[in-house]
Amino acid sequence: MSLFAPRLEMLGWDSDFEAAFINIAEDGDEPARVIADHGTEYLVHDGAEARRASAASRLREAAPSMPAVGDWVAVVKREPTDLIRGVVDRRTVFSRKVASIESKQQILAANVDVAFVVAAATDVNQRRIERYLTIAWQSGASPVVLLTKADVANAPEALRDRLVAVSLGAPVVVTSCVTGEGIEQIGRMLQPALTGVLLGPSGAGKSTLINRILGEAVMRTREIHRSGEGRHMTSHRQLVQLPGGGMIIDTPGLREAQLWEGEDALADVFDDIGQLAVQCRFQDCGHQTEPGCAVKAALEAGTLDPGRLESYRKLQRELRAVAARSDARLRSDERRKWKRIATANKSRERYLRG
Repeated sequence: MSLFAPRLEMLGWDSDFEAAFINIAEDGDEPARVIADHGTEYLVHDGAEARRASAASRLREAAPSMPAVGDWVAVVKREPTDLIRGVVDRRTVFSRKVASIESKQQILAANVDVAFVVAAATDVNQRRIERYLTIAWQSGASPVVLLTKADVANAPEALRDRLVAVSLGAPVVVTSCVTGEGIEQIGRMLQPALTGVLLGPSGAGKSTLINRILGEAVMRTREIHRSGEGRHMTSHRQLVQLPGGGMIIDTPGLREAQLWEGEDALADVFDDIGQLAVQCRFQDCGHQTEPGCAVKAALEAGTLDPGRLESYRKLQRELRAVAARSDARLRSDERRKWKRIATANKSRERYLRG
């Protein structure tokens, strides 16, 4: 029987995580879960209490190795701040491309079971939802679309239908933090010890949603304007335990939700376009000027939204560009590595000759 399970299982600990922890643990290490990321410091929970922690220097040398909220980590306890010496292999990973010319990965959250894509009834943007759904599918978690602020919508069911049209099988839940609609359903999806993450733009009502589920104001929010618009107050990622079981991670509003690698995720979000593509006359059809193109036929018949096809093409171009830049960066890193080795060998030869 596990020595750690009784105190960690409500944080999502299981036998797979324990086996992975044993592979990386050093003498004196104990498992803990990262529940908050404050940039230079973390908050970790060992099943008994939350403690401050910092990452070992060897982890800081490689960004993907740095702990993220939701990670299980190997911690050695010390005063005044614990030391994180290793990160347990992740089951799922939420990543995005850092907003820069160079392709760098930023890990938003780890070991998430359910990804809630949040859209406010005051701002339902189907193209944006497709982007967040792609991020969700890339992670390996199960996506759910949440419509928030339903109490200020004139026709919430019509908005729900719009979301169903782009979710392609992912559940769509209508919620209101004013009336309580859909709140219990979210909690049930995370019981007994699953982890969810809220993905969406600033002002979508993510922090307010967590406060309503908890029944207390834990996450900071701004007063909602009479238009129903709010401003996001979360400045760091944080994992919160829910009273009925399960956990949920709030993330700062993503001004630029740029995709990371994983073009296969588009097949999950745009399965309808994929189904049309297999009906094209040519297997390598570009859906532009080719004869016998089922995608073009659907556009002409009005059964495929042109905006949806353009969204698919845009995300596809973005993912391919990220992959190409990543390959170029890897080749450049490899060249620099061998250049350093060659320089070191020359220095060694001169030393031996001298």
